[in-house]
Amino acid sequence: MASIAELLQQAELADSPSAQLDVELLLAAALGKSRSYLRTWPEREVELACEAIFAAHLARRRSGEPIAYILGRQGFWSLDLDVASHTLIPRPDTELLVETALALLSDSPAAVLDLGTGTGAIALALACERPAWQVTGVDRVSEAVGLAEANRARLQLGNASFLASHWFSALAGQRYQLIVSNPPYIAAGDPHLSQGDLRFEPSSALVAGVDGLDDIRLIIQQAPLHLHSAGWLLLEHGFDQAEAVRELLSAQGFMAVESRLDLGGHQRISLGQWPL
Repeated sequence: MASIAELLQQAELADSPSAQLDVELLLAAALGKSRSYLRTWPEREVELACEAIFAAHLARRRSGEPIAYILGRQGFWSLDLDVASHTLIPRPDTELLVETALALLSDSPAAVLDLGTGTGAIALALACERPAWQVTGVDRVSEAVGLAEANRARLQLGNASFLASHWFSALAGQRYQLIVSNPPYIAAGDPHLSQGDLRFEPSSALVAGVDGLDDIRLIIQQAPLHLHSAGWLLLEHGFDQAEAVRELLSAQGFMAVESRLDLGGHQRISLGQWPL
């Protein structure tokens, strides 16, 4: 049997930009331990069954499969979320939506909607930070709704709920003080779809027409029917789509339209307020 140190040294992930971290995460998961355990007990021998799991994990990562799908878990905001191949992997840039939403409204009671919730990441982060809010997350994929609800139950967040809906289709008559969404915004045929993690993520959660704006257009058009006066709409979009999204918001009648920068300095989200 090989030791922890030997397995870490022998493992190769040449194509990964975070090879050392990936190897440590995969071995820790195979052992059912934390990464700190690997550093504390490098001389410990690894049972053959765990070594086989580690080898299988490595093979999947070498094929390009994202770590989050291999481990079935991804951190977002302050939460640890279960993920699956029918949902997008929550990304740090999307935390900007959460930060902006929290800055717009206080902890007073409010109805909040997360469109295309996926794992429930945005909805659950908001529900965790604002106990007085009632947060609803919707997704047209039933498996995603089930996964989001499972995350909610595990995190014991009673002020969040999830249901199946294609955007606003199941929400007739419902209005909210805040609507947030990280919708599909990649153009069909974009070469990035065949690169990196995107190869493994569901295209239905990524692609939105020829220019990537089909779903954003629909959300902006229909949101006024579901916003209270002075309510806010927040949208994540591509790094080069901010101007187009601001124009769509303004043309629909939204006020106080602006965009915000992500961690990489790109205009990643745009927002607008529905008039009084």
